[in-house]
Amino acid sequence: MDPTTIPNGETVGPWRVLNWCGQGSYGVVYLVDRVGHAGEGLFALKIARHALNPRFEREVELLARMQHPHVPRLHDRGWWTVRGGVAFPYLVMDWVEGATLYEWNARHPLTSRRALRLLAQVARALEATHGAGGVHRDVKGDNIVVRREDAQAVLLDFGSAVYEGASVLTHHPPPPGTPRYQSPECVRFQWETLRQPTARYASQPEDDVYALGVTAYRLVMGRYPPAAMEMKETGEGVQPFYPPVEPPGKTMNVSPELSRLIMRMLSREPSKRGNAAEIAQALERAAKRAGRRADQPITRLVARKYLLRAWFGTWAQAREWLLGVALGLVLGTGMDGGKPSPHMEPTLEVAKEGGGAVGLADAAVEGSVSAEWLEPVQDGILLDIPKKPLLGQSRPPCDKPEIEINEGCWVRLLDASPPCGERRYEWKGKCYKPMINPPRPSTSISP
Repeated sequence: MDPTTIPNGETVGPWRVLNWCGQGSYGVVYLVDRVGHAGEGLFALKIARHALNPRFEREVELLARMQHPHVPRLHDRGWWTVRGGVAFPYLVMDWVEGATLYEWNARHPLTSRRALRLLAQVARALEATHGAGGVHRDVKGDNIVVRREDAQAVLLDFGSAVYEGASVLTHHPPPPGTPRYQSPECVRFQWETLRQPTARYASQPEDDVYALGVTAYRLVMGRYPPAAMEMKETGEGVQPFYPPVEPPGKTMNVSPELSRLIMRMLSREPSKRGNAAEIAQALERAAKRAGRRADQPITRLVARKYLLRAWFGTWAQAREWLLGVALGLVLGTGMDGGKPSPHMEPTLEVAKEGGGAVGLADAAVEGSVSAEWLEPVQDGILLDIPKKPLLGQSRPPCDKPEIEINEGCWVRLLDASPPCGERRYEWKGKCYKPMINPPRPSTSISP
């Protein structure tokens, strides 16, 4: 019988197999219960894919050293012997019902505060791992499960882990783990020892902290940071190159505290990252002290000039509309009974400083990329109708077939359904497009 195809109802030691759950490079996971003790609940049984696999001894030893709420508890260990006397090691842990971190994020709106708390929980799990003398070596979103019952993060899969005094198992590069999450010092070591097949990288706790930074970046940005290190051809030969990392706060609506901590974990210098305990404490403190912005969904920041282009279709139409608005403001007529709305104030400031009318419109479009003119937008696929009218949007009374939603006029798109696509918004399961006021003609004043 093969460890990858144990049928339901089969027993492995005192454990009854209920269902196959998945497999990795080294082991297969089954949902099990204890024979005669079904009331104890469900457990996860992980069995080696290859007989006499010493890597399981590492995982068992490290898990046995830890008792932590964000690490599965070890309940049993043993050997499963099949016909012919071949033995496969197995271990039994807590069954963690939930979704991986990235899967969970795809189904739930993520705020900065929630991200800070989840990452803090993983950092605490790493603190326990490092305190036990171990290094996880494969920290990533796929090895973190958000538990269904309480939405707490649990760090799983210690199959690649190592601890002080453990025997060497990897005799050839690369080291265990996932390349995307490897630290700059690990990548550099691999380059420097490329022609030394017996060289082995000694993983450190700082490698886990860096991997947590990659996980956090991927969580809030929806993509990985640049490679930790690359080799670049220069006049002096091939030299290491460290691609710059864009801070999450530059393009995403994340709290400044979260953005700074992610960048800290991704520091090129290991000493600047801090240890897992320091990172956990900083994340917990930020989650408690962060302002109201930390409770907003993490979304992409888009300059309003690009939103204007999206609404109007072309730069020319956007400039024409802005020109009419600006001229109205100069004349004191405005769009709201002569009183500019707060959203119009950046344009009004340009009007005070600018010269001619055309220059004013250009400045309003090209010069509007600033902190005040950046607003969060969900990634262009599914946009919720905003709580207030958009810049330049028609207001009630709305002409048919327009309808009033949140003090603005909208037209339902009968041929579309969520996700609605670019320049379209979703409301109560339907797709809508905003009605934008036509631009004021530039001939409204004398030359």
